[in-house]
Amino acid sequence: MDLAIEPAGLAARILAILSLVMGLGDAAHLLGVWSGPQSPLTAFGVTGFALLAILAAARLFAALGLWLQVQWGAVLLAAALVVELGAVLLGNGLVTMTLYSFIFKLAVLLATFALLAMSWFMTRRHAAD
Repeated sequence: MDLAIEPAGLAARILAILSLVMGLGDAAHLLGVWSGPQSPLTAFGVTGFALLAILAAARLFAALGLWLQVQWGAVLLAAALVVELGAVLLGNGLVTMTLYSFIFKLAVLLATFALLAMSWFMTRRHAAD
C-alpha cells in the first residue's frame, strides 16, 4: 500500500504532526518537565516509566514513518494508541489521562484506521484499473 496518493498523503502528514506532538509530550513527561521536583521515575513507577518510554519512542518513529508516507508508520501509531487506550480502559493505574486526552487519542486512532482503510481501498481501485 502506498500512502503517497494525494488525499492519503495529506492525511498521513497531518497524522505525522499529531504523532510527533504526542511523542514529544511523552518524552517531556519522561524528562520531568511538568512534574516539579518529583522524579518521573518515582511518579510513574518503573513499569509506568518503561511503558511511557516505549510509547514515546513508538510515536516518534511513527511520526517519521507517516511523514515519509509509508504504511508501517500508521500501523506503529495505531499499535501505540491501542496499547495506551487499552491500558487506560483496563484501569490498572499505569497510564492516566483526562477525558479530553482520551477523546483526542481515540479520534487520532480512528483517523489512523481510516487512513489505512482509505489507502487499502485506493490501492485496490488502482490495481483494478
